[in-house]
Amino acid sequence: MRILIVDDEKNIREILKLNLEMEGYECKALSDGRTAVETLNGEHFDLVLLDIMMPVLNGYDVLKQIRISHVNVPVIFLSAKDEAKDKITGLKSGAEDYITKPFHMEELLLRIKNVVKRKSDEPASDETKGIYRFDDNWIDFDKYTGYGNGRNLNLSKKEIMFLKLLIDHKNEVLSRQQILQVVWGYDVFPSTRTIDNFILSFRRYFEPPNKEKQYFYSIRGIGYKFFLAL
Repeated sequence: MRILIVDDEKNIREILKLNLEMEGYECKALSDGRTAVETLNGEHFDLVLLDIMMPVLNGYDVLKQIRISHVNVPVIFLSAKDEAKDKITGLKSGAEDYITKPFHMEELLLRIKNVVKRKSDEPASDETKGIYRFDDNWIDFDKYTGYGNGRNLNLSKKEIMFLKLLIDHKNEVLSRQQILQVVWGYDVFPSTRTIDNFILSFRRYFEPPNKEKQYFYSIRGIGYKFFLAL
């Protein structure tokens, strides 16, 4: 079982790596969130132990990047932020567990085993298979394919990432800044027109031609949203 440790404190990384390897886990330890995202996109891990307060990309931003790339690896936050509201925020953001620092190694080992067991016991569903369905349309986030308007679709990685972000926040308006940071990252900032063109493509893929907007909306002066009637 492979575990990725992401923490900007060197002593914590080394202690975790040493103790987990003594328990038989294979570990990789990284000091920043951006490198963690790049590593997860290229390697397989069974679990991520993730600090929250890190420079450049904090733990919440890293988790967003992980989920938008549709990496279903379970994440446990390890954080010195110990108030109830911090734990609630961490769990609501999509982490499987939240452990406050300092912690006992025995507790961490038990939490890891529990998270992995829960994941392995989950029945396979469209969501765990990376498939999202809405009305007569579907998107396979893992295979970069989809179906809309009666035809099969081959989608680019950017299209998949953008669609995943919109769908994960369905019926919510996402600002251009949010979209740029999550889909394009911190180093590349395309023009607003680029994002508008993506929205137009999504409409062509999934909405009947010559009809009112049905799913994908540009909100003037604010951002964009995926709307799905409840």
